[in-house]
Amino acid sequence: MTVRVALAEDDVLVRQGVAGVLASAEDLTLVASVGDFDAALLAIETTDPHVVVTDIKMPPTRTDEGIRLAAEIERRYPGVGVVVLSQYDDPDYVLSLLGAGTKGRAYLLKERVSDVEELCRAIRTVAQGGSVLDPQVVDRLVQARTRRTSPLNRLTPRETEVLAAMARGLSNGAIADQLGVGVRAVEKHINAIFLKLDLSEETAVHKRVVAVVTFLSKVG
Repeated sequence: MTVRVALAEDDVLVRQGVAGVLASAEDLTLVASVGDFDAALLAIETTDPHVVVTDIKMPPTRTDEGIRLAAEIERRYPGVGVVVLSQYDDPDYVLSLLGAGTKGRAYLLKERVSDVEELCRAIRTVAQGGSVLDPQVVDRLVQARTRRTSPLNRLTPRETEVLAAMARGLSNGAIADQLGVGVRAVEKHINAIFLKLDLSEETAVHKRVVAVVTFLSKVG
């Protein structure tokens, strides 16, 4: 399936860069390219994209248009995914984006535009209902989390360590290698985390993402 992408970005050079990235991928096609919030809403209505790639700050106010656009998309077009591109690794922005849910949402730093495969992979993941967090932003959130107390303190130190590794995007195998334990041990820790975070009713697809966002949302 070809993923239809609408782009909302006021920086012409970034728009050109994203357009070039999409042109290099056979399964992605750019259906709209606009430079402000209102034009983005109109483009979504008229071009029916699968995913919207948006700047976090653009006209008319250059404050948090990307976050507000994501909220409007959730309200009007709940099946449309959103990839927010930002030059800010501020935890408040990503937590605002994910506050209403993680499905079909991604937050990437603008420097990722130069990494063709990274951006394309994020768009594909979001189109399928998945979530992507920029590793640098995750690191900021995890570092802030470790300096604070939270209800997550009911996790054991090893479980917290496993959850932090999950937040950095590591697979079960990579976590096992990092901790020097077997994959089965990691799986047991993850199951315990899910139970302690009351995620037993979540679908298998979203348990991991919800657990990570629960962990990160305690920052602040």
